[in-house]
Amino acid sequence: MLDISGLQILHEDNHLIAVNKPAGWLVQGDATGDTPLAEYVKEYIRIRYKKQGEAFIGVIHRLDRPVSGVVIFARTSKGLARMNKLFQERKIEKTYWAITAERPKPIEGHLTHYILKDSSRNVARAYDQIGKRTQNAKKADLDYKLLGRIGSLNLLEVKPLTGRPHQIRVQLSKIGCPIWGDVKYGFNRGNQDGSIHLHCRALSFIHPVKKEPVYIEADPPDEQLWREFS
Repeated sequence: MLDISGLQILHEDNHLIAVNKPAGWLVQGDATGDTPLAEYVKEYIRIRYKKQGEAFIGVIHRLDRPVSGVVIFARTSKGLARMNKLFQERKIEKTYWAITAERPKPIEGHLTHYILKDSSRNVARAYDQIGKRTQNAKKADLDYKLLGRIGSLNLLEVKPLTGRPHQIRVQLSKIGCPIWGDVKYGFNRGNQDGSIHLHCRALSFIHPVKKEPVYIEADPPDEQLWREFS
């Protein structure tokens, strides 16, 4: 039996459930064999509603393993299909917080790049334009602004308008602002626990079944650098 005592539920209704994913957790299982967040949510549903057998949980979207924050799962097949459509149609507003050591110039703006992922190395690169060797790259757009600065720490609010692999990480790195702890994309040292200081702060959308506005917000990890901005 899985220990679900640390699971932080942010939203729950008949069709959807949202949790605050800790940094370092997988959303969905992979080759590592580590137990993913989806399995913990299944266990929570099974216990809470006294279900016989396995509960249904549909994975709608993912956060990279070292990233924390809001993750939404579907509790019904209807919820899964309709949320997938909302994500595909870019009708989900996503807000992230990122801590960087470098201050972006300008302090507020819009970024457009073309991202090409090397799946064999699980790494992406951002290009200013598409060339012959990057013709399969996908357009990536985001808005960002500086929310605060304490010493050498900069807190950015980032709103990705597309959903490309490692998008925020690689785009901020491209402008010289790698995320704190993200050695894969240019930060000079990693965090001891393998996390990076990128957090999905909030998701907002119109509920696909109830047709009501939904706003789901997650506090960042209770960790020294995040506490600087609390």
